[in-house]
Amino acid sequence: MTSIGIEQNPLRVAIVGSGPAGFYAAGQLLTAKDLHAEVEMFDKLATPWGLVRAGVAPDHPNIKAVTRVYEKTAKREGFRFHGNVEVGKDVSHEELAAHHHAVIYATGSPTDRRLGIPGEDLPGSHAATDFVGWYNGHPDYRDLEFDLTPRRAVVIGNGNVALDVARMLALTHDELGKTDIADHALEALAESGVEEIVVLGRRGPLQAAYTNPELKELGEMAAADVIVDPDEARLDPLSQDEFDSGAIDKTSRVNVETVQEYASRTPHGHPRRIVLRFLVSPVEILGDDRVTGVRVVRNRLEKSDDGRLVARATDETEEVECGIVLRSVGYRGEPFAGLPFDESRNTLNNEGGRITDPETGDPLPGVYTAGWIKRGPSGVIGTNKKCAQETVSALLEDLAAGKLPDPSAEVDSLIEVLHERHPDVVDYAGWQLIDQHERGLGEPAGRPRVKLTRAEELLDVAGSARLARAKK
Repeated sequence: MTSIGIEQNPLRVAIVGSGPAGFYAAGQLLTAKDLHAEVEMFDKLATPWGLVRAGVAPDHPNIKAVTRVYEKTAKREGFRFHGNVEVGKDVSHEELAAHHHAVIYATGSPTDRRLGIPGEDLPGSHAATDFVGWYNGHPDYRDLEFDLTPRRAVVIGNGNVALDVARMLALTHDELGKTDIADHALEALAESGVEEIVVLGRRGPLQAAYTNPELKELGEMAAADVIVDPDEARLDPLSQDEFDSGAIDKTSRVNVETVQEYASRTPHGHPRRIVLRFLVSPVEILGDDRVTGVRVVRNRLEKSDDGRLVARATDETEEVECGIVLRSVGYRGEPFAGLPFDESRNTLNNEGGRITDPETGDPLPGVYTAGWIKRGPSGVIGTNKKCAQETVSALLEDLAAGKLPDPSAEVDSLIEVLHERHPDVVDYAGWQLIDQHERGLGEPAGRPRVKLTRAEELLDVAGSARLARAKK
């Protein structure tokens, strides 16, 4: 039997998902010492990069620069990209498994977590995931509509996405006009009537989930004041004890200091305000035909049995009048391709990246996962590098132990069938044409790119690459 991973018999791996976790996994496989590997990467979209393209805020170009690392991976020998391919529809898991030694699922957490409160589905109440996809030009969210005429918006959540959403509502047209925000969103936000954005956090400043840069940049906006009630910025006794103990991390300490500095500021009288609230939870979204406000309950922090500080509702409530609500309380994964799914964690059922049978706990041979669909929506982009490394290490351990199944057919036969079945597959050359086209559209306006936001536009631009491939 020929060894797997040598030049005559490369390790063949399919990766489903082309976001950070998928590309980090691909890079680690293709640069592994003394290993010959071939990676076929599949994505539902015609474009790669996952949330780096469709999730990172447009005014954060430095974060998007990480794609240069992924571009190097894409140029390595043994890598191929297959965009506009939906696994489970255009190609099955069984087909991928039959043509590869291993399959890695890195599909992320594409949907929002629900609040589970009355009024959540009223017109004017939206998932932040939808809003983020809309302003970033994700084709699936292109035609959503957001009524931005109300004077006050409420953002529910206390993480980076909540602050991104609040900031996008408060940035000026000049600030946004230098970014790669989708044109339809740029136009809509230019006409926005929103003057105040209230961000609701269920716990205190010490427990907030956002990072220091996200919080600090709120105070650097051209036309928005950051407002914090000094009483809400003040730590409760339990949080203060924790703060004084020296046991908290630097991020949490700086967040507290920044919030308290905002509370001490005298407003400049800017046309927009971002109001950071703490220790309040929404209990009902108000309105008959559409959103008119949010009823919130005041919380207090108590120590749980495991020592964590948790929010407990008091009897004190208030109503916050508003005309639009954006819910940002987390992303969640979805069941995928018939693979074992952990409903409690909203992830693929796995141990250290090996997808496992939920009844026996045994690994499914040759099936792995990385990124948010593996561990849940946590960390920053760089967190996926370590996560992918754990998964690839598990895969290579199984390779060394002879636990990977042998493919029953060559990869090229699957790709040939896929193209016959689904002619609009976008390869990496097709993506490069899209990339060049978007950059060319942005250059005259001094923008990094102007995104194509409809699937047919993307496929049309990528089409010449497909025609060239067909003539070979």
